[in-house]
Amino acid sequence: QVRLVESGGGLVQPGGSLRLSCVAPADIFAISIMGWYRQAPGKERELVATITIGGRPDYADFVKGRFTISKDNTKNTVNLQMNGLNTGATAIYYCNTMSRDYSYWGQGTQVTVSS
Repeated sequence: QVRLVESGGGLVQPGGSLRLSCVAPADIFAISIMGWYRQAPGKERELVATITIGGRPDYADFVKGRFTISKDNTKNTVNLQMNGLNTGATAIYYCNTMSRDYSYWGQGTQVTVSS
């Protein structure tokens, strides 16, 4: 079982920022696409952003330049910097690592945007 450790969620006011981090095992991190997904209450899980082994990011349309995904290969960590948060961003955010042969999920970290 691959364990992904997420951190950085919390409560933030509209317009605020949060930075999520996810640490993966080194051997998995080196050969996988890393990503962040989210699931709001009553909705399906949806893609937020992914980053390839080589560091190429890809974003969901709703990100609109407000979120930035990055990776630190020395720490086996993928980060999601979220700026300009609105109430629609309230959800559980999940880290994912995937290749052609597998897909693993973290336990999720709650992000709540509220005044």
